[in-house]
Amino acid sequence: MARILIIDDEKSIRNTLKEILAYEKYEVAEAADGAEGLKLAEKDKYDIILCDIKMPKMDGLEVLEKVQVTSPEVPVIMISGHGNIETAVEAIKKGAFDYISKPLDLNRMLVTIRNAQERHTLINETKTLKRKIYKTTEMIGETDGIVKVKEMIDRVAPTDARVLITGSNGTGKELVARWIHEKSNRNGSPLVEVNCAAIPSELIESELFGHEKGSFTSAIKQRIGKFEQANKGTLFMDEIGDMSLSAQAKVLRALQENKITRVGGEKEIRVDVRVIAATNKNLKSEIEKGDFREDLYHRLSVIVIHVPSLNDRRDDISLLADYFMKEICNDYGMAVKEFEDAAYAEMKKINWTGNIRELRNVVERLLILSGDKVTAKDVTAFAASGKT
Repeated sequence: MARILIIDDEKSIRNTLKEILAYEKYEVAEAADGAEGLKLAEKDKYDIILCDIKMPKMDGLEVLEKVQVTSPEVPVIMISGHGNIETAVEAIKKGAFDYISKPLDLNRMLVTIRNAQERHTLINETKTLKRKIYKTTEMIGETDGIVKVKEMIDRVAPTDARVLITGSNGTGKELVARWIHEKSNRNGSPLVEVNCAAIPSELIESELFGHEKGSFTSAIKQRIGKFEQANKGTLFMDEIGDMSLSAQAKVLRALQENKITRVGGEKEIRVDVRVIAATNKNLKSEIEKGDFREDLYHRLSVIVIHVPSLNDRRDDISLLADYFMKEICNDYGMAVKEFEDAAYAEMKKINWTGNIRELRNVVERLLILSGDKVTAKDVTAFAASGKT
């Protein structure tokens, strides 16, 4: 059942709409002015918002602007008894789904609501499919460290602030980056990833900024770099601490000027990219050694999110193990196995040097090699061997 919020200072209009929409099986909430409506929209989730334009305290166009920031996926239908072409055009430009003049044509209103509902459903389905395609899995955990990470993601994602994600290998830094992008206003554009440690230093500049045909021996055709590919979206630069100093200088310039130049080219290309970086190194130590630019560090670290190691969040191990068991069994088409309490306790004793990645591998191994249930003996035999 779709949830609709009506924001209108005329009680008669609210009552009429509420009665009709309730008859059509919609769940309806109402607000008598823009400020009250905005509070409801921020507090609860709605599928559609019907908003009058001329209201006390806060007019409808201001409500529309704020909703576009906090809940851009929610269609807003503007209604007004003082309508003119200019107002309608302004509302549509600011992101309104449609504009309807009073007195309301109720048949048109219902058709518009159905269209808005279909659009909202399509957007949500698209997001779900994207998560499946790009494997944006849930962030599992209830310990203080991971709860803090989730809270930081929710605060940072709607902004364009650059984020530096720190933590050991296998802690889930890439997943944090994916969720920042997923919850951002850029989620309709691509998230482009580049692993700075996996690309030879002589090729990293071409990878990031692209190159022109003939700019070097193997450049047989023009190539578009990661910055251009991520235009209007997000560029995730993993293991940024392994980037060469020459490439760091060019990245710094790109962040300062929002422009890049392809290798072998002269033309400056403007790019609109949010950069999220990650590292398993202590960049301040790298700066002291002369291996990382301090000015680039300050550009990247507007917000720093530290992802705790699995050893620092052992109480999440049972939740994670259950989640991975279900996920892997679903992939394999196998029945889900249960963990005995003693098996959880045994897993909590392990020194998880490989963090979440290692735990997932261990769960997969236990699924394949254990009996109907995973016991403490199974963990000792197949997971804890050689651990201290």
